[in-house]
Amino acid sequence: MKSKKIWLVRPVFIMLVASNIFLALLSFFFDKRLFVVELIVTGTFSVIAFIRLRHVQKDIYRFLKSMGDHLNLAEREALYNFPMPVIVVSEAEEIVWYNDLFRDGLLKGEDDFGMKFDVISQTGIQDFCNPKGIEITYNGKHYRVFGISPNEQHATLYMLYFIDITNLKKRSEEYSLSRPSVMIIMIDNYDELMQNAKESEKSRLLGEIDSVLEDLMSKTSGVIKKLRYDRFFAVVEERHLKDMISGRFEFLQKAREILTNDGIAVTLSVGVGRESRSLSESESSALQALDMALGRGGDQVAIKTENGYDFYGGVSKGFEKRTKVKSRIVATALLELIEASEDVIVMGHKFSDLDCLGASIGLAQAVRAMGKNSSIAVDSEKSLATILIDHLNEQDVTGLFVHPDIALSNVTKNTLLIIVDTHNPQFVESFELYKACETVVVIDHHRKMVNFIGDAVIFYHEPYASSASEMVTEIIQYFGGKNTIGRAEAESLLSGIMLDTRNFAIRTGVRTFEAAAYLRRMGADTVAVRKLFSNSIDTYQRRSRLVSTAEIYKRCAISMCDFMSDDIRIVAPQAADDLLTIFGVDASFVIFEDGDEVKVSARSMGTINVQLIAEALGGGGHQTMAGVQMKNSNIEKARQMLLETIDQYYENNKPVKKE
Repeated sequence: MKSKKIWLVRPVFIMLVASNIFLALLSFFFDKRLFVVELIVTGTFSVIAFIRLRHVQKDIYRFLKSMGDHLNLAEREALYNFPMPVIVVSEAEEIVWYNDLFRDGLLKGEDDFGMKFDVISQTGIQDFCNPKGIEITYNGKHYRVFGISPNEQHATLYMLYFIDITNLKKRSEEYSLSRPSVMIIMIDNYDELMQNAKESEKSRLLGEIDSVLEDLMSKTSGVIKKLRYDRFFAVVEERHLKDMISGRFEFLQKAREILTNDGIAVTLSVGVGRESRSLSESESSALQALDMALGRGGDQVAIKTENGYDFYGGVSKGFEKRTKVKSRIVATALLELIEASEDVIVMGHKFSDLDCLGASIGLAQAVRAMGKNSSIAVDSEKSLATILIDHLNEQDVTGLFVHPDIALSNVTKNTLLIIVDTHNPQFVESFELYKACETVVVIDHHRKMVNFIGDAVIFYHEPYASSASEMVTEIIQYFGGKNTIGRAEAESLLSGIMLDTRNFAIRTGVRTFEAAAYLRRMGADTVAVRKLFSNSIDTYQRRSRLVSTAEIYKRCAISMCDFMSDDIRIVAPQAADDLLTIFGVDASFVIFEDGDEVKVSARSMGTINVQLIAEALGGGGHQTMAGVQMKNSNIEKARQMLLETIDQYYENNKPVKKE
């Protein structure tokens, strides 16, 4: 038995004692006193060593007797010749026995008797005694280890069986790396690129796009096929998809470097279906991911996984769609739903602003003009646009605003709920009201979030639109002769457009000004609208205080609010807007406390995508306007997290030049 090697310690001990006695005798000829001292010391330690050796022998005898009690001769022989590595470990986790396969395979021919088991694994010995075993790695190989725990009360030995799974592990890794993922690539601004391009320029643009995609696929073992003029279908292995992710899909940037003669850059949107059980399921996931990428403004990659979506890119602004065909189709479908319903409830997001409330007023009054009962579910006490509510009340518009609880009590099977300026069910004014209504319509312009309202009958989502008020203005124009809205409603819609465009300074397109012109024709007074943005002197002073205490970090202005006020939800966004007027500032962030939460109001002129920064902090919004709500935090902690997120943003994204 291999344990007999432990008995080799006896001759070694005898040799050491003999050497000490010999050295002591030599000292007799030099100094008799030294000889006496050495002889006493040598004798004392020899006696102690003999006693200890006797105990060691007894321990070994007890161990062998224990082994003999547990295993008969046939079992010991079977273990010794067992066709896989076997090891016996004591309760103190000391290695006491192993067979030749363990010695030659794991220990490389060396002996480790009496050594601690942690030289093999840091896992506790008892953890191996489960039906599934534990996987460990040792000397470059992978093993699945199964343990047998002692059943007797006084048993102190554990037997471990090592199964070599190195080849199985390699095959498993190869299987995972070779799993196919479907990519659907779309030129998301194809119409804008080709609108005024000559035939030769069209050929050049498409050729350069094909070249970028061919260069991408040449680095993989995948295939790509052009489905139609603006869409491609590709299949790549997981190993190559990981390389694309680590490079953050650099081909998006190469596509942006392709310009038309008018200076319009090519942008691609990509949907990826990953970790699917089949190619058909992967294709379905890729289509969903592509829809998500387009809903967030395009120029990005969305990867559909088992746990949700991952996004890459999205640093450039979306292109405005000049055609209003979609608005007309939505208006026609919405008219049919309104005609078939008993009453209509319009609802926005929590802490409604001028855009949310303006769009709600425009829709509700247009529905009333059709002879249908309509109302707006809003909590007036928490609204940030109470000045607009007062303005409507002064115009003798009665019964329009109701509390969400009252609206909930009036819901019937044929009630139509129209949600504006948000598509996240967690942000709506009343989640209970949303769940109570069977027919729901969503109208929103914010970039699409993962947890969007998926059961809407109509989901009208245009991330390139300036505001929800602009979208509603276009819709009511297609209501035909039933779209009679008055001056008060027109001013409400115009105030919403002016809020989200910061007085037509950002995110404005041709359709934005066309909507404003229509509202002007309907009687909107720009002076009256401008008064809706007026503040008290106290509010102005608090806003100025936030601006004056801001710091500049990587072209981002960051201000921390060190005071409490009832109108902080109004002051903070206004201060963030004012910070953008400072030279050298591309984005602004105002951090403030609101109840038991710390919130961040983010603004940008378009060079920096504050939506990506807000999402990294757990918030969301639009490319130029976003927000974050943090629980269990404080202002200083939020500031540190914001600085780290800004650093990460600059590492992952190149700021986009304004067009």
